[in-house]
Amino acid sequence: MNYIGLMSGTSVDGIDAALISVSADDRLTLVTTHAIPFPAGIRNKIYSLMLGGGGEIERLGQLDMALGELFADAANAVMRQAGMEKKNIRAIGCHGQTLRHRPRADHPFTLQIGNPSVIAERTGVTTVADFRARDIAVHGEGAPLVPVLHRKLFHSPKVNRVIINIGGIANITYLPADGDKPVSGFDTGPGNTLLDLWVRHHNARDRDEAGQWAASGKFSKTLLERLLTDPYFQVAPPKSTGREHFNLAWLTEHLEKIQPKPSAADVQATLVRLTVQTIAEAVRRFLPQTRETYVCGGGTHNRELMSALKVHFSRMPTATTEALGLHPDWVEAVAFAWLAHLTLEGRPGNLPSVTGAQRAVILGGIYKA
Repeated sequence: MNYIGLMSGTSVDGIDAALISVSADDRLTLVTTHAIPFPAGIRNKIYSLMLGGGGEIERLGQLDMALGELFADAANAVMRQAGMEKKNIRAIGCHGQTLRHRPRADHPFTLQIGNPSVIAERTGVTTVADFRARDIAVHGEGAPLVPVLHRKLFHSPKVNRVIINIGGIANITYLPADGDKPVSGFDTGPGNTLLDLWVRHHNARDRDEAGQWAASGKFSKTLLERLLTDPYFQVAPPKSTGREHFNLAWLTEHLEKIQPKPSAADVQATLVRLTVQTIAEAVRRFLPQTRETYVCGGGTHNRELMSALKVHFSRMPTATTEALGLHPDWVEAVAFAWLAHLTLEGRPGNLPSVTGAQRAVILGGIYKA
């Protein structure tokens, strides 16, 4: 059985598509991958809706349809790349683009767009989408959901591992060697999101390529200490967060309260330190039994960030998930292909020990081709 996973994260850089094959005994093989960047106009519309403002419902409706077309394009492209016809794909699993994630609101909700009806229609392939909402319905955080794949592919019966995903938001998954013990995981805080927003604000670029700008600066202890006072970092898991919390306004508010003001490059260096320190502190505080770490996500391309992370974890092996057989760029897309498989097989896709849900449930809505 073949599946396609589509992922667009909080970094808002584009769509990752992964085509996998799942055997009768549940062995998973990555067949091929494809990535398409978001056009600048689409990216700007996503940013705008994340911030809110006038005409929100009209803009949301149109962007939902436009993203559905782009997700379909990505799925069709990865099928062409694999030389595979739509009749040979059982389903597409689409995470969608998160615009709001409010698991602790009075009426908790999460919102991902990228219309699955459009995807199913344009590809001719059954599409599974809206994965987070069912976990929220059973009083879970709705995220992270990728730990179910981490457990399948990266568990070792010999050593306690942590998988660190550094996307826009950073999250960690603890995989105890004892398979009878529960997997745990949670969002640690900002990953690349503040780094990307700051470089975009100052240098009109989408990212700090390889962390070069951060490397040119010097971190500000005063600013770092100020940022670390945010209550989120002290909350015990399960927990999840997003750009609703960690954004440019949040950073600016903290900057306004310190003197002297660090340079823009020094702020970037400090944001690298914030990402790394909050990840390392989360592991130290909540997962002290960890003996090795593996990293995936876009943050693996930031040399400054990866170097600092290895310093913090100097007493244990630290590598990317490529060492475990899956390139760090494709872990999340593969995860949503796998989640589509679980859904169509009638099997739960969430881990209550991760999200805090009352029970394991089948995730997602199914849109038949």
